[in-house]
Amino acid sequence: MFSLDGKRAVVTGGASGMGAAIVEGYASCGVRVAIVDQNAKLGRQVAERVDRNSVSFLECDVTDSQAVDLTVEAALRTLKRIDILVNAAGVFLTGPAEDLSDTEWDRVLKVNLYGTFYMSRAVGRIMIAQKAGKIINFSSTDAFLGVPNQPVYCASKGAVNQLTRVLAVDWIKHGINVNAIGPCDFATPMIEPFLNTDEYRDWILDALPVGRVGQPSEIVGAAVFLASDASNMVVGHTLLVDGGRTVI
Repeated sequence: MFSLDGKRAVVTGGASGMGAAIVEGYASCGVRVAIVDQNAKLGRQVAERVDRNSVSFLECDVTDSQAVDLTVEAALRTLKRIDILVNAAGVFLTGPAEDLSDTEWDRVLKVNLYGTFYMSRAVGRIMIAQKAGKIINFSSTDAFLGVPNQPVYCASKGAVNQLTRVLAVDWIKHGINVNAIGPCDFATPMIEPFLNTDEYRDWILDALPVGRVGQPSEIVGAAVFLASDASNMVVGHTLLVDGGRTVI
């Protein structure tokens, strides 16, 4: 039921953080993986470290829709089919709304929301033709909570939740399950600069009943579940992996 052996996956943001952990986790389950990331150096290092025979790398900026389409075509040529898409590429920004620039607003939405849509659209066409597939978007606890000084990040992840729901109801008739994972703060390069500040670290640790941030390896189980046949009746759901963040 949970087996992924022989499956083919595309993981955006797979060069670091939770994306890289999912690449490693999938490879250990017998999945051939294509990493899609803008950071070529780190992406190739992950592919080499995990398994050069089962993991490949494709450089792409997910905010460029034409580049996404070409990259997905290249992934299909390499993998022969795409059973799983994980949209883990994302950026984080904190600061008061009144100080937020247009450029900052656009950047966060372009990566977190537009990139998720562009990749889902391109891979969704392939999965519709296959009549099967699993798409896993990356949401956040911040999609459900009003977090101080995070207007654009919360907005982007709230939009990802709604996009997930709509794609799910539209595509389940084609045998495609679309769901999302909603993590709390995890110890990743994206969040590390903020965790290094006493104010933010103390605030987030106080907000997490588990008493600590997550480790990237702790997201892999959710990604395996949502990619496997065990989740065939899970449609349009955001699975929170949040140390109790949204309970209180």
